[in-house]
Amino acid sequence: MRQMAAPTGRPPRTGAAVTKNRKTGAPGLRPTAFTRPKSYAAIDLGTNNCRLLIARPQNGELVVIDAFSRIVRLGEGLHSSGRISEAAIDRAVSALAICADKLRRRHVTLSRAVATEACRRAANCDELASRVRRETGIVLDVISAAEEARLAALGCHNLMEPGDGPALIFDIGGGSTELMHVDSDGQEITIRDWISVPWGVVSLTEHVPPAEDSLEARQASYAQMRAVTRDAFAAFAQRASRFAGEPLRLLGTSGTVTTLASVFLDLPRYDRRAVDGLVVPADAMRAISRRLAEASLSDRAEIGCIGRERADLVVAGCAILESIIDLWPAARIGVADRGIREGILRTLAGQSRTVPVIRREYRK
Repeated sequence: MRQMAAPTGRPPRTGAAVTKNRKTGAPGLRPTAFTRPKSYAAIDLGTNNCRLLIARPQNGELVVIDAFSRIVRLGEGLHSSGRISEAAIDRAVSALAICADKLRRRHVTLSRAVATEACRRAANCDELASRVRRETGIVLDVISAAEEARLAALGCHNLMEPGDGPALIFDIGGGSTELMHVDSDGQEITIRDWISVPWGVVSLTEHVPPAEDSLEARQASYAQMRAVTRDAFAAFAQRASRFAGEPLRLLGTSGTVTTLASVFLDLPRYDRRAVDGLVVPADAMRAISRRLAEASLSDRAEIGCIGRERADLVVAGCAILESIIDLWPAARIGVADRGIREGILRTLAGQSRTVPVIRREYRK
């Protein structure tokens, strides 16, 4: 995977200067007021969302003091054009400008901003990076699929149900899905096997547009989505078959699994406190997936915890989730509203092996 070089030129001041780590070359922010970092920020520019977390060490924990999330649909049209559209770049720059303002106001001294599948695939990702640095001072690090998987697993694995059985963490994103077979005791994590496929909720929706003409048409397009993802996971499924008959553990992170958990709880609107750490029967998740896939776009949009912004993409997420349950038939699914950003924070804090609690105290 290609790593994007930082553009030349002096960025505007945002409270801490953009620089590169002398040892690794990784972009970030260098401390300007302290001899060692006192606060950390993680930005995840994904194919569908731009997300930020800011945390401060306190009594052995990382306490989240601010957060931000906005749907930017960076990968919209990428499947057909191979490029990030001007409108999508505008949306991303606007969201990252808000992030930069929060970094300044929160006196962040060390941060990392990563971009994932959309930027890995786009022919014009350098153009996006140049605008982002010029207008916000943020340097984007286009990470590999392997690094994306590592950060996602590091960020959420302490929510894995205890047990000795094989464990799988999955991250259904906008432009890709990562599966990680891990060993985890809640404190340390080892990734034994992993795969990244180029199908997320945006890319799969563009590849197989959901039909709206009739129930039969919706069922047919959903079956086609299932077939695409089943084929993509085939090699990993064959390797996973050696665990047949063992008690399997399954943990999901990303918008799809948290949205379906919200539907399971019949929440009127999304509530992170109710969803993060929830464990849901796999059969219930499968039933919800089928129900949403068969519902019309307008009916899905009327579900409060889905809404109009996610109604068109959730069906693809359901298809991916069902394919994961097929290859890893655990009885229950753990739900994590955490992932890449938390993995970045733990890495920045130098606590990537002994995992600290990440506690939230901010109010939106």
